[in-house]
Amino acid sequence: MRKLNVAMIGGGFMGKAHSLAYAGMPMFFWPAPALPQRKTVVDINDELAKAAADRYGFESYSSDWRRVVEDPEIDIIDIVTPNNSHAEIAIAAAKAGKHIICEKPLARTGEESKRMLDAVTEAGVKHMVAFNYRRTPAVALAKKYIEEGAIGKVLNFRGTYLQDWSADPASPLSWRFRKDIAGSGALGDIGTHVIDFARYLVGEITEVMGVASTFIKERPIQSGSVDKLGTVKASGDVKKEAVDVDDEVSTLLRFENGAVGSIEATRNAWGRNNFLTFEIHGETGSIYFNYERRDELQVCFSNDPSDRRGFRTIYTGPNHPYGEALWPIPALGIGYTETKIIEAHDFISAIVNDTDVSPNFYDGYRIAVISDAIIESANSEKWVKTI
Repeated sequence: MRKLNVAMIGGGFMGKAHSLAYAGMPMFFWPAPALPQRKTVVDINDELAKAAADRYGFESYSSDWRRVVEDPEIDIIDIVTPNNSHAEIAIAAAKAGKHIICEKPLARTGEESKRMLDAVTEAGVKHMVAFNYRRTPAVALAKKYIEEGAIGKVLNFRGTYLQDWSADPASPLSWRFRKDIAGSGALGDIGTHVIDFARYLVGEITEVMGVASTFIKERPIQSGSVDKLGTVKASGDVKKEAVDVDDEVSTLLRFENGAVGSIEATRNAWGRNNFLTFEIHGETGSIYFNYERRDELQVCFSNDPSDRRGFRTIYTGPNHPYGEALWPIPALGIGYTETKIIEAHDFISAIVNDTDVSPNFYDGYRIAVISDAIIESANSEKWVKTI
């Protein structure tokens, strides 16, 4: 069986998720399209890189991503670094002829994303941006129902992504709160997932009207480079610096096909852990999904008898998208790791079979353009076109 050598740039918590995916993919999808070999992991110094290699099962380690990108033995470059380094690494990897998977958001801005898209297009390599939530079986099932016409023409999309990990002002100023590194705040970090859902399920977004807010104006300076996502709180008299990205974003949407909608994303919603949802209304039915109940899809169809009409729950399992490769009983439990395993399978299949990848860098670029437009709209208080 063919083997593909993977070099992963970044050894943080997303590195853990990606490493688990490479290890687990052949166990779920067998025979696998190819066997991903965890060849080299890169971190900011040799000590951290060695620790990542030992923990995540990589054969070797390095603190020099440029040398690793040029290594002729490497087939895939996996980018799991903060957003400000995505473009430089991806462009270099494309020029070296490597296939690339990059964590979301693709880059800090539409302009950066376009340079990445141009580089992979010119090089002719496979490229994926890691919006893994769309690979949740219930989400793929919603896509199937929409494409089959089960809810008729889509009229409205309503999406949310609500978290509370940074609602405490004592949460330190990680790179996610710095515009020069992250590009934006809640919008790029979690709002882009909802934008991906909207485009995947409904179609292209052509116009936005946004509102952005920063509620916590300054945060304690973080000690160390590891991003703890709000699990470590500062105490006592600590030095603080300004937050220059959004805490919360809301936007209205207009779609190319005539549908309308809205998106809200915040990391300041006490009581919400990973409340990623969408509700879609069509001419003949509705669909609702909540990632915190990720094995469930709620549906309502207008042709149901009037005394039975209302939302009912479908529990995803073997008869649904990706079901044959996952668990044999509906509602047995799909986790974050399984979505990453499916993502790794689909990317490697595209490399082996020379097929299209989705979502790819074009999708990442379009999402970045839409994100830029939301911020522009929030500043101008006007509708902004994205096409």
